[in-house]
Amino acid sequence: MLRLSVMALVAIAWAMAGWAMADDPWVVYEGKEGLGKGKHIVLIAGDDEYRAEDLIPQLGKILAVHQGFKCTVLFAVKKQTGEIDPSTLDNIPGLEALKTADLLIMFLRFRDLPDDQMKAIMDYTNAGKPIISLRTNTHAFNFQKHKNGPYAKWQWNSSGQMKGGFGRQVLGETWVNHYGDHQRESTRGLVAEGQKDNPIVRGCQDIWGPSDVYEITTLTGDSKPVIMGQVLVGMKPTDEPNTAKKLVPVAWTKTYTGSEGKASRIFTTTMGHAGDLQSEGFRRLLVNASFWAIGMEDKIPAKAKVDVVGTYEPTPIGGGKHKKGMKPSDLKLN
Repeated sequence: MLRLSVMALVAIAWAMAGWAMADDPWVVYEGKEGLGKGKHIVLIAGDDEYRAEDLIPQLGKILAVHQGFKCTVLFAVKKQTGEIDPSTLDNIPGLEALKTADLLIMFLRFRDLPDDQMKAIMDYTNAGKPIISLRTNTHAFNFQKHKNGPYAKWQWNSSGQMKGGFGRQVLGETWVNHYGDHQRESTRGLVAEGQKDNPIVRGCQDIWGPSDVYEITTLTGDSKPVIMGQVLVGMKPTDEPNTAKKLVPVAWTKTYTGSEGKASRIFTTTMGHAGDLQSEGFRRLLVNASFWAIGMEDKIPAKAKVDVVGTYEPTPIGGGKHKKGMKPSDLKLN
């Protein structure tokens, strides 16, 4: 009898483990009614500095609930536990979703992904499909385990023909340096000269964020600045500009033509501190850019709805400061 009870407990334990494992290591927000209905966006969070794991799912909710897009949100996931863990550099499950994606929104930093996961990203990129890049995605890849693999040339500090890797070649710039003082000087986003009629900036009257302006060298290809970053002397939107520092592009558009010969639309912003998404203007910029990237710029309304869905209280930035014990299933919409 005792043996039977033990066996029964073991069976229950295995069943419970099976149920736990049944949760996908990603989350899907099915699109509600909206202009984006019928389109699929894949968003990837893999940054252990600026809380991409907070910003990206909230952006996905906004795009799904208010604009109608189906949004699949992928994370850096700890293999042993299934927890969201941005310090896990070599695992982003679910990238096969890119096969049906109409848009990819990336927020990565120094990832060291295995060949099969890199192939999914590069197949998408080379197919001429659109990309939106946030903050540290300029230095998305830094290969250590996989430095001898076929995708090592996309590393952020590659040299020669592939100078600057994925960031510079695809997006327009790689990581250079901080221009505004990190966590001391914030960013005011100003519409670039000649861009006031660009549909991407429609309704974006007030763009501000605690991110500091990134330095750039020169933007590649046909890059066109859309938003210029004004360095402020402090961490409040009411702080004065630092007049000793010139305006620097913090958002631009360009095209990229990959191995399949098809040109893709690229929107890159070096803003993306999780606190930046608390700015209505920045949220609207990203929503407008999503419509533009997919080729739906004629659908961008005068003032797209970008209200926060639920609550949005991002964790303070910094390596290892992410919320512990969270799984993608914890981020489902109620």
